[in-house]
This record gives sequence, structure tokens and C-alpha cells, in this order.
Amino acid sequence: MLTHRKVCTLWLLMLLHDTGSAFKLSFFKRNPDPQDGDVRLFGSKSVSQGRVEVYHEGKWGTVCDDGWDMAEAQVVCRQLNFPGAKSVIIGNDYKQAIGPIWLDDMKCEGTENRLTSCSFKNWGVTDCSHKEDVGVICEEAGTDTNLTPIDSTYSLDHTFSLSDELGQIFDSGDGCDFLILVQRETGNRQENGSTETTICTHKLILSKFPLFNASEEITSITVSISQACQPHFNSFLRYIYTRKIDVTFSSVQCLHWMASKFGVKQLMDETGRMFTKILPEDASFHTQVSLYEYANETGDLVLQENCIQFLAWNYQNLTESPAWTSLSFGFLQALLSRSDLVVPDEYFVLQTLESWITEKGNSTSLESQVDLLSRIRFPMIPAEKLYELQSMSSLYSTHKAMYRENIFKAFEFNILLFSSHLSDPKFNKDDDGYHPRIYIAKPWSTDIDPSRVVQPDPVPRRYPTYNRHEYYDYRYQQIYPVSTVSPNGQTITESFSTPIHNSLIFQDKTVQWKANVLKSQQGCSDHGLTCESFPVARLAPQSHTRQQNVLFRNQLLVMCHGKYISQLQDFKDNMAHTTVNETHVVAYPCPDDQYIYRFVVRPDYN
Repeated sequence: MLTHRKVCTLWLLMLLHDTGSAFKLSFFKRNPDPQDGDVRLFGSKSVSQGRVEVYHEGKWGTVCDDGWDMAEAQVVCRQLNFPGAKSVIIGNDYKQAIGPIWLDDMKCEGTENRLTSCSFKNWGVTDCSHKEDVGVICEEAGTDTNLTPIDSTYSLDHTFSLSDELGQIFDSGDGCDFLILVQRETGNRQENGSTETTICTHKLILSKFPLFNASEEITSITVSISQACQPHFNSFLRYIYTRKIDVTFSSVQCLHWMASKFGVKQLMDETGRMFTKILPEDASFHTQVSLYEYANETGDLVLQENCIQFLAWNYQNLTESPAWTSLSFGFLQALLSRSDLVVPDEYFVLQTLESWITEKGNSTSLESQVDLLSRIRFPMIPAEKLYELQSMSSLYSTHKAMYRENIFKAFEFNILLFSSHLSDPKFNKDDDGYHPRIYIAKPWSTDIDPSRVVQPDPVPRRYPTYNRHEYYDYRYQQIYPVSTVSPNGQTITESFSTPIHNSLIFQDKTVQWKANVLKSQQGCSDHGLTCESFPVARLAPQSHTRQQNVLFRNQLLVMCHGKYISQLQDFKDNMAHTTVNETHVVAYPCPDDQYIYRFVVRPDYN
């Protein structure tokens, strides 16, 4: 029976125990209500750094990092009454935001008193995602600051001791009033003859998670848990009290499943992120496919996206793996809908899909086959390949009408593009079929491997040279490109050219490109640039085509030893961060940070 004193103590602990914030005491006065255009730094325990957020139309929203530099950071820090700005933070999600992105393409002189005095697109007009939210670090207030005690907020974080106290309450079981009976999912009896374990908990703690059903009328529940996960259930319950837990790769899926089952979202999100570290480990791809299906079952959209993103980026390896023919219709449907599918070309996607359908045989209905084939982007297939389909395709005769319709659509697009008449009503710009995926076949990409460079004045090399930018690797019997390095060793360069479309009729309409990996500020300075982190990738056109309606949306693929893609970045203003330093985290880590950088030219047609 809980005494009145124990009830009051538990309620006080619950009020203090907020999962995501420190306990704050504001001396002298409360902060006034925010006004339109006010800014704040959010997501960090330090008051002088965090994600930049601006208040507009009654909501706090974020700012995209496009065009952001120290001038914009100075304005934010000045508006918040800090002496100045120390640095810009790009790539840190500060517990990723979910609200609007209010500002994009900011341009400040650095002398403005308010961020909204700078130029920007318009409120809420952006092409960014929350992965591109910008943060800043401001200088701490010194003796020359204008801050006064009445403006200050003092943060006291006592969650550490609070977690220990709540952990002691859980361990002791004092005053517990809610029993959880834990039994195996199979119902098999344990060796000692017992089918269940009983854990005594506190309703006041579990009431924050309604799925425990710890209501006033109910005094116990029964939970079915697999034998493998039973040893971790006690730690899971203790986490609910303390918000602290040690997670290993052997326990992560059990803890994730428990967090999903009982609605403990913060633990579910954190353990879900841990799966990204193991996604590259299984070359058979069975683990990645199983995790995707598991994420669907548990409703973890973050884990689901991480799994299918990894498989989209590494689609070619997936098609050559034992897991390929075991993919479900729904899984392949989701995969083929993505624009970040990394493939040699669209014809390769069609060939692999036809192979999958043929392998499945009658288990895939004709209706399902048409659904999948309709996700092929026929206008992106070269015209010369389209001519071959009738004789080369294994499914052409089965779906003749569908193939003919899409081939005609592709030829029509080629003609419209060649004649610069994409304003024709027949061309629907919102149709995914008219937009490329990430095509890496030559000549659309080039690689820079920092371990393979040649000095400006080459010395005799171990391998026979086919030309100045290639060498032959006897181990793999392949020719690899060799990049050049600047005299100061700070810039690696590769030059190449691409047409504006992959059909032969556009082969004479080319663009020259120069790809660089800039290793230090000196390398950036040599190009008239200021960089915030290193290395930095740069892909800039050296010539321009007069073809209208072509916009280049180029991509950088960061590859671990060339085996799998660890990260994918957009080029903005010809620059892309390689996301391998302490302020950036790659999506799928590489054990020893040995990366190859693949530059991909991606013309989009509008």
C-alpha cells in the first residue's frame, strides 16, 4: 500500500523527470512571449549553441544551411545578445526538428541586428529537408557584454542524480503497486517448472506510457516475450525509471521491440539508429531485408527508411545477392519508386526487374508485373536500347501494349528534349518517369580515391600506365583512374565530360567538369572558398551547354573501400561536405574511414 508521503514523492520525481530537457530556473523574471522574427538556439544543453530557429506565424521553425556562413551566424548571435559568433554547425540534427523550415538561401552582410533583416527566398519557401538545418556556436558573454542578470537563464541539470534515485526505487520495489507477469511467447515451461516471472513496478512511473495499461482499476498485466528477449526486460523497465541503459548489438533488437510494443519512442528511435551500424555487415543482404520487414511490423518509420535507403544506394550489390529473389512484391515496389536508386543506368533497372519477375514465375500475377514495370523510367533509357527491347526483353511479348506505350512515351520525350519543347502539355514535369535516378555508368561519374594520386611531376610507378590518369591493378585485373594532386598536396583533381542526355542524339552536346577533393583550408583558399569542415568535394562545370530546360542536380557518393555507399550528398553551389569529421556522421559508417568519392552528374529536365 502506498503511503501519502510516497505518493507525493513519486509525483514530484515524475514532474522533475523530463526525458529531453534540463531543469531550468529563470532568476529575476520570466522570458517574454516570442515575437515574429525572434530567434533561438535549440537542442543543446549550452545556451550559446544549438540549431537556429526563428519564430513566425505562431510557430518556431528552422533555417536551411544553403548559403549560410559566418556573416549569418554573427547576426543570429548579435540578435541573442552574445558578443559574436564562433562557428557554423552543419550536419548536427540537435534531435531532428519536425516543424516548418522557415528560411532558406539567407544572405546577410553581417551588420544586421535581426536575422529577418537579411535577404531570403520567402517565408517557408525551401528545397531543403531537416537534415540541412543549420546551427551556430556563439561566443560566451564576457566582461564587455551588454547582458544583465535580468536577461540571463541559468540551467541546472540534475537528471543524473534523479535517474539514480528512481533506479533505487525500481531496484528496491518499495511501494510497488503494479505487477508485470513476464512469460515466454511459446508458453513452454522453464527448467524450474515456472512459465512466468513477476516484476513489481509503480503505476505512477508506467502511467506515462499508456500501452502498459497501468490504470487505477488494473493491478497487473501479462506480457509475452521471446526467450531471447526475456533477459533484457528488466533493464528495459529500469530504463523507464532512469532513462539510462547499456545497449549492445546482441540486445538492441530486443530493446527496440520492447520500446515499440510499449510506446517508449525515445528508446525506439535511439536503438533504431544503432541498426545502421550493422546494415553494411551482411553481404548476403538477408539482414537488411529482414530488418526492413521488421520495421514495417513495428511501425518504426526511421528504421524502415534507413533500411530501404541503404538498399537503394547499394541496389546493384543487392541484385547480385542471395536475397534478391526473396524480395517481396511490396518491398520491390517501394524500392523502384525511389529516385535515390544508385544504378549504372535505367536499362539495368529494367533488366534486373525482368529477371526477378521471370524467377518468380507464376507466383507474381500479371497485374503485379505491370505495376512493377510501370515504375521503370523509360524516358531515361537511351534510344538505342529502346530499339532492342522487342528482341531482347523476356517480358515484351507478355506485356506488349504496356511496353509499346512506354517506349513511345520515351521517344516522344527525346524529341521534345532535343527540340527544347518541354513546355508541351504532353510533358508532365511531376511524372517521376521524366526524372533521373542516380546513374553511375560512364561517362556520368568519376571516382577520386585519395590513396591513388599522381604528383604533378610523376615518378616511375609500379604498374604499367595506359595513360596519365589510369593504372592497371593486377589483383583485380582492372584499370582504375589515377587523380592528380596539386603542388601543395591539398587538392586532388579529376576532369571528365558528359552529354546532357544519355541518348546518342545528344553526344555532341557535352559539358566539361572538374571534380576536386579539397583536404584543407589551404585547398579551399586556392579556389577562393571558405570551408567549415574537411575534406570537401567540389564539382564545377568548365563549359556550358546551350540546351534549355536542363538543370544539373549533381550528387556525391561517399563509398567505403568502394564496397558500399556510406553517404550521399547533394552538391549545392558546386560544393558537398563529405560528412566524415566530428561534426558530421555518415549514414552507414566505414570501419577505418577509408573512403572513395564518386562524383555523379545528374541532369534533370524541366
